Amino acid sequence: MSTTPLPLMLFAAGFGTRMGALTKDRPKPLVHVAGQPLIDHALALSGPQGTRRIVANAHYRAEMIQDHLANRPDITVLHEYPEVLETAGGLRNALPSLGPGPVITLNSDAVWSGPNPLGALEAAFQPAQMDALLLLVPPTNALGHAGAGDFTMASDGRLTRGPGHIYTGAQVIDPAILEGLPEGPVSLNAAWDIALQRKRLFGLIYQGRWVDVGQPTSIALAEDLLRTAGAASD
Repeated sequence: MSTTPLPLMLFAAGFGTRMGALTKDRPKPLVHVAGQPLIDHALALSGPQGTRRIVANAHYRAEMIQDHLANRPDITVLHEYPEVLETAGGLRNALPSLGPGPVITLNSDAVWSGPNPLGALEAAFQPAQMDALLLLVPPTNALGHAGAGDFTMASDGRLTRGPGHIYTGAQVIDPAILEGLPEGPVSLNAAWDIALQRKRLFGLIYQGRWVDVGQPTSIALAEDLLRTAGAASD
């Protein structure tokens, strides 16, 4: 891959219903973990300001996302209205702002401890053989996430659906694969189904720990992970 950082699509349009009262007056990306909104933890992974082109989508309380990012001229905020476009629809809507070629997509509701996930994806993505490269974590390294996993990975890195590894919400994807999807709201799962049929859906195991901050009880898990990581780096 090129040494030029890939553009980043940051998903921030969800309703955050599992967060209960915490999202009554704010979108989930603005829920605080360790004194910072979740979206700031995600943006910290993208490198110094101006390093890469960034687009964030917004829907629920979109004005709060826009206000929070108003001091970041390097970030384009797209308000999805009147309906939320879901992940693939949101990415397709953002392509004019992201530019051509592969894109990193990142959920804004996770906390990481270990290597930079964006850098790991960029280093491993091979566009000649991959439609998408998904960053996965084994259940033992996933906190705040229930379930047996989303994908099984073969020895060559190709994925099939089934128990095994958990999708972390980070990937590199070639947007050309979206051309076969219907218009309007649509999930990235539909794009992955196309990549699976083409045998071009690959996985990369994240060499660190990951917290899915999808519910209130996960906040303490994330803060504990960040404290542990900070103590180890001192």
